[in-house]
Amino acid sequence: MKIALVSPYDFPYPGGVTEHVAALAVGLQQRGHEVQIFAASSGYPGYDCLDCRIMTRRIVSFPIAGTLARIGFSPLTSFTVKKLLRREKFDIIHLHEPLTPSLTWWFLMLASVQTATIGTFHAYHEQPHRLYQLSRPLFKGLFAKLDSLIAVSPPARAFARRMFPGNYQIIPNGIDLSRFGRTATAPRLNPTQNITLLFVGRLDPRKGFAILFEAFCRLQAHYPHLKLQVIGPVASSTVRMYRQMAQARGLTGVEFVGYVAPERLPNFYHQADIFCAPSLGCESFGIVLLEAMAAGLPIVASDIVGYRSLITGGQEGLLVSPGQPDRLAVALRRLIDQPDLRRRLGQSGQTKAAQFTWDHVVDQTLAVYNDTIWSKIGTGAIEAAAENDSEAHVQRRQANYVQ
Repeated sequence: MKIALVSPYDFPYPGGVTEHVAALAVGLQQRGHEVQIFAASSGYPGYDCLDCRIMTRRIVSFPIAGTLARIGFSPLTSFTVKKLLRREKFDIIHLHEPLTPSLTWWFLMLASVQTATIGTFHAYHEQPHRLYQLSRPLFKGLFAKLDSLIAVSPPARAFARRMFPGNYQIIPNGIDLSRFGRTATAPRLNPTQNITLLFVGRLDPRKGFAILFEAFCRLQAHYPHLKLQVIGPVASSTVRMYRQMAQARGLTGVEFVGYVAPERLPNFYHQADIFCAPSLGCESFGIVLLEAMAAGLPIVASDIVGYRSLITGGQEGLLVSPGQPDRLAVALRRLIDQPDLRRRLGQSGQTKAAQFTWDHVVDQTLAVYNDTIWSKIGTGAIEAAAENDSEAHVQRRQANYVQ
């Protein structure tokens, strides 16, 4: 099949949707399909993905649910997309967050009737954004053009259904066990008495890093060698603020590593002892949790809807009420003091992560692709448009659905 994967976001900038799209592209290509990624780019030093077509470099930061979404949008992109779709004649256009005002709109609006359109919904918010609700009539028209619907988790499906009812199939995010998996004999840099807590993500308010920082302040008085390593893009002004706060409180051991290239990221999981995800809400899944589980790390995470869909409290990690540094500190202290518990939770996490390999995700995604195309064949939509196709395109469509 000839497949277009379309992302609304600044593709090099770290984020869950970007990671999903990049890994899905690799998996589909390994199955012999022709895949192109279409996205926006600010030039941030992030993913250097194969066959990524940059459609715009105009990035708009849009505040939503405690974070800034870096969206690529330009009205002029529509002309480029129109020419592209006429020339390429994709069998599948797979749009991630298809209703986000971005180049996903142009691909969806301009897709021809013979092309199957798939939408994957990644987001979960406790309450829909007000602009989202006000623009619902416009979104309904776009939504109607989607042939098949995917959500990455039950919370993401519930959120999408609240605004746009439909038959959503759940296909989760995936994990590359060959990258993040850690064997029992892998070297560890930290001796037993020197525990490293790991946080991976942006320092947006909803990620709850301020809560983790306060919990760390409470803990270091009891564990002077405790370390907190922070991985992810962060403004220099934010780093300066936290360093000043740490100095004022006599804290040591907080390290802001900043952005880490994808090929280096697993090393930080492998060298840590406990992973912490103190998000306040608006999480549909938690790819970082899956990465930590694959690496065999015990987890302390907020007891929120998106995380409960992946972690069972007491099995792969400990769940605590969000926004409460005292309770977070108690859970972390429990793991610091109990290495056997850390080991047991880490082993359970590795077992759970094995259920989310990219092979499984690609299998499920291809099943949706095939079902969608055959459904369109059944309605006669493809045959009606086939007379405008080249002979080679028609032959490819008939031959390659089940790869």
